[in-house]
Amino acid sequence: MPAGLLLRYESMFELADPPDYEPAPSTSIAARAGQQGRPPAELAWDVLRSGDGTALLYAPVMNYWAGNLDAVGEMLAHPNTVPGLSDGGAHVGTISDASFPTTLLAHWAGTAPGPDRPAAPGGRQCRATAEAVGLLDRGIVAPGYRADLNVVDQAAVRVRRPEMVADLPAGGHRLLQRADGYLHTFVAGTETFAGGQATGARPGRLIRGAQPAPRQA
Repeated sequence: MPAGLLLRYESMFELADPPDYEPAPSTSIAARAGQQGRPPAELAWDVLRSGDGTALLYAPVMNYWAGNLDAVGEMLAHPNTVPGLSDGGAHVGTISDASFPTTLLAHWAGTAPGPDRPAAPGGRQCRATAEAVGLLDRGIVAPGYRADLNVVDQAAVRVRRPEMVADLPAGGHRLLQRADGYLHTFVAGTETFAGGQATGARPGRLIRGAQPAPRQA
């Protein structure tokens, strides 16, 4: 990515906790530096040095040229869109894709929709995503289907600011983004998380290829 795109201080923001992914232009590094009468690069550096050194800068580029996420909302609302991508494996030291489904619930099925921004149906995150990759035995709550379930408090669900942790083999680093509002998580009917804490159960198994829908009695 060209360095010039990352150094547009008009579209660079201090990332709060919880994150605001549609911040007001008046809160940009450029706007704040102008109010303080100093160079934006200096303010950006001070933000990164503040507190305990865990501060982050948010510099949206793709789908954000208008200064908002309207383009994303339009795409999510399209009937042919399948929301997905919760990759928690690749590039873990630079991005935090695993939070995407939570952002869908917290932002697009929560606070963002309005008269001109219809909500992206959260159910599509479950069923449509599974169908798209041939997993026809999950994604809905019905007899015979795999009981992979999240029980959430919709009013409380939100992502937190990413944090860098060093818990990979040989001290490797990764970005970890925690979430609030998940009350219970079940995998194949076994509870794996309760109140955001792991139960120690790991019932998940490797699958190879598409899975057929359960036979109906």
